[in-house]
Amino acid sequence: MELFASPMACSLASHITALEAGLPVKVRFVENKKTDDGGDYYQISAKGYVPALRLDDGQILNEGPSVLQYLADAAPKSGLAPAWGTVERYQLIDTLNYLSTELHKRIFYNVFNPNAADVTKEAARALFAPTFDYLSKKLGTGDYLVGDKFTVADAYLVTMLNWAVFLKVDLSKWPTIAAYHQKHLKRPSVVQAMGVEMAERQRRAA
Repeated sequence: MELFASPMACSLASHITALEAGLPVKVRFVENKKTDDGGDYYQISAKGYVPALRLDDGQILNEGPSVLQYLADAAPKSGLAPAWGTVERYQLIDTLNYLSTELHKRIFYNVFNPNAADVTKEAARALFAPTFDYLSKKLGTGDYLVGDKFTVADAYLVTMLNWAVFLKVDLSKWPTIAAYHQKHLKRPSVVQAMGVEMAERQRRAA
């Protein structure tokens, strides 16, 4: 399998998941809609965005939640996603849907969008408080979003908490979330994926 990614973008969650699962996934970075071998990325992802997972038979998955779950299901013993047919699996889907729509698209997309009006960016930033309030309650005294182990939902949230730190959002207002983020930043799969992706960012900046 090949994972098409952009360094420190939402595809980081899929990179973390692939490492966590121990899957033989080749990570290929995309820059300016070109693949690492100069190919047209639109030929892989008609939408033009990451992540995209090219399966061994050539089929493409191109939405974060589906890529994350496919990778998790490819390594069922990893526990990265509960088994299909269980209530826990649907709780995971609930959580991924919330993260992708309410946090990723509703907030971060608008804050990072260079074409968004200032009023739109300000309105999006105002949503951090209720969203992090909810996630704090969801975490409670636990270390994971779903169940009692690290899942793809955690890989996704850790990725976006990195963005929050980049935007200078004061996570200390939500001690549960701040502690959760710091804990998972030490996870070997997170350390390895972020190390590779930060090195790619530095290479581009050189």
